[in-house]
Amino acid sequence: MKTGGLGEVSGALPPALRELGADIRVLMPGYPLVLEALPDLKRLHRFTGLGTFPDCDLLEGTLHGNVPLWVIDCPELYAREGGPYADLAGLDWPDNARRFGLLCRVGALLAGDASPLPWRPQIAHCNDWQSGLVPAYLQFQGGTRAATVMTIHNVAYQGIYPPGSVAELGLPPESFGINGVEYYGNMSFLKAGLFYADRITTVSPTYAREIQSAPLGFGLQGLLATRAGALSGIINGIDTEAWDPARDALIPARYSAHDLSGKAVNKRALQQAMGLDPDPDVPLLGMVSRVAYQKGVDLVLEAAPRLLALHAQLVMLGSGDPAMERALHMLALAHPGKVATMAGFVEPLAHLIEAGSDIFLMPSRYEPCGLNQMYSQLYGTPPVVHATGGLNDTVTDCTAQALAEGRASGFLFTDLSANGLLAAVTRAIGIWRDRDAWHRLQRAGMSRDFSWRASARQYLELYRSLSA
Repeated sequence: MKTGGLGEVSGALPPALRELGADIRVLMPGYPLVLEALPDLKRLHRFTGLGTFPDCDLLEGTLHGNVPLWVIDCPELYAREGGPYADLAGLDWPDNARRFGLLCRVGALLAGDASPLPWRPQIAHCNDWQSGLVPAYLQFQGGTRAATVMTIHNVAYQGIYPPGSVAELGLPPESFGINGVEYYGNMSFLKAGLFYADRITTVSPTYAREIQSAPLGFGLQGLLATRAGALSGIINGIDTEAWDPARDALIPARYSAHDLSGKAVNKRALQQAMGLDPDPDVPLLGMVSRVAYQKGVDLVLEAAPRLLALHAQLVMLGSGDPAMERALHMLALAHPGKVATMAGFVEPLAHLIEAGSDIFLMPSRYEPCGLNQMYSQLYGTPPVVHATGGLNDTVTDCTAQALAEGRASGFLFTDLSANGLLAAVTRAIGIWRDRDAWHRLQRAGMSRDFSWRASARQYLELYRSLSA
């Protein structure tokens, strides 16, 4: 049960931490899909008397990697059709404050000396606004408590609710102030976590700096700048088993840094699958993305005529903004054999685009961490990225010196415009035409370590510093 990067981290980081020796539990709401997938859950405890929250059961099961999973079974709040945040029509559940408030309330109880269970954590690691009230509850419930880490996956999502939610959620009146959960007259789950947590992390060092000022702080930049000494960035990992061109069952030809011949086979397959001209001698630009302004899709659309004038092909997979989707569709109709787009998300096609493209485009306006730029490097498909957030931290620009030293892995640009994107793609195509230089670039990217184990080590160091 996941959406976006938050789901990726919550699913992948705990097993990696367990491999390094951490004794870890994952706590999540009892959504119907979770209960159906884990029919053998056993009850650990029944919580009663939680103020305005309904009684609920705490169930235990196991995630992959033998990570213990604790599930809050509360049918009144979670037994609903739809997603974790919205109904089938896409409308937010009107009681989301209570739904995620219960997650935080139970999390705080389990992280303090009021816990009914013998296992007591040293660290409570909270992810995004949905768990942001845990540090606040711990602050006011008293007694011995775990140290708290608050991780921001995207500061634009803040869990903002009316001021009356403070009393409804069982927080004391004194918490509702600028030094607390208050946010421009309302209450914010994320603000609470950022104010009360012992340490704050986000998903890349560059993003940690960017969110301390406008516009990327989205109104919280003042607080984040004040807490700069407690704030750090740790790059997300990726699933290097699912994303490995040497073992990927979803692509026609496997390949590695030692034998890149499979790239040409995958390029032909991608061209054929998407109705592009089957020409090995044109640079094929690939993009897998949510179709949104944040992702810079409008820049690709603006630059498209000039990109095609470079005798390039363009393939795009993704969905989102209806107007941009229509514009992409019209672009493909206007340039048959040169441009191909598909709305939605198809996992095998996403892998084929990574494997079959020559160059990957990721001109995001902001990107807390990003995943596809890491997939692309491991697939020998050097990415062209805007130098922001995790893109800046995970891609080494192909300067002459970096290429000569074997460090270059892609192309960065700072001019956030169609002209800036075009200049970076032009630079990439120039290197692409030099086969030897391009192969050095590909092999450097394919040798990078983007595993969760590398990220988990940094989190474990943070936990140890707090527990000490």
